Order: sequence, then C-alpha cells, then structure tokens
Amino acid sequence: MTDWLKILEDELRTGNEMRRRVPGMLADPDITVEQVKALFSALEQQAQFSEKLKAALEGLGYDFPIVDKAGELEERYVDLAATAAETLKDMRSRRPRSR
Repeated sequence: MTDWLKILEDELRTGNEMRRRVPGMLADPDITVEQVKALFSALEQQAQFSEKLKAALEGLGYDFPIVDKAGELEERYVDLAATAAETLKDMRSRRPRSR
C-alpha cells in the first residue's frame, strides 16, 4: 500500500525549501521577466497538480491527516505562485512601454 503520508511529507519538505529559495530568486535584481514567468508557470503547475491530488485522495476516502497534508502542499504552491505573480505584475508595471 502506498504510504501517502510519507510521500506528502517529503513533498512538503521540498515545498518548504522552495518557500525559502523563491523570495531570494525573485529579489535578484538581474532576474528577467521571462525567468519570473517561467518560475510562475512551474509553481502554478505544481499548485494545480497538488489540488488534483488532494481532490483524488479525498474522493478515494483517505483519512483526514493525508488529505490535510495534501491541502498543505497545495497551499504552499498556491502561495509561491501568487508571490511570483505579484513580482511579475510589479516588473511589468515598472517596464517602459514601447510606442
């Protein structure tokens, strides 16, 4: 049987590492709009995957601790994607518009 709790805890550790690293990446003055877009896209994909995983685990009747861990994972990536989206929005608003 799959040990979902262990898998989700491992994924949360990865998400926590991303939570530590992403702000530094986004604060780098040399980061480009294209890099932020790519980071946002990757984080958004992970958030969507986590959302589907949580729904599947819930639908299959897994216990609350497992569903809750999946929810934590989803929230982690949703928050990271939102941070990247906000940075992208800020970068675009500062960029000079071409005529």
